[in-house]
Amino acid sequence: QVQLEESGGGLVQAGGSLRLSCAPSEYTVIRRAMAWFRQAPGREREFVAAITWSDSSTYYTESVAGRFTISRVNAENTVYLQMNNLKPEDTAVYYCNADYPDEYFTGSYYRYNSWNIESWGKGTLVTVSS
Repeated sequence: QVQLEESGGGLVQAGGSLRLSCAPSEYTVIRRAMAWFRQAPGREREFVAAITWSDSSTYYTESVAGRFTISRVNAENTVYLQMNNLKPEDTAVYYCNADYPDEYFTGSYYRYNSWNIESWGKGTLVTVSS
């Protein structure tokens, strides 16, 4: 499994923006989809967004669509999450993941919300104040 490191979290007021980054801790070529998840206090971890390796197709959970933008730079094996118009309910620890192939998203399997991820990074905390 690829070890990934997330960064870019912080404290922001509602309506503000943050940009998260995620990259491997050691040099690794990632030819798989990359995704962001988040876990709010007292809640289960949930899928946020994903981007495929082959053509950078993007997928979002409904609550962030139109506000968040996922992007990647394949040459750097890095994925970003631009978060605009942040809301207090976006407060969570954000994690990235690269366990799933493009087909998991292009084939809409991600809609079943069935994830089998054994290892997570430390994540990055995003706190949105009202």
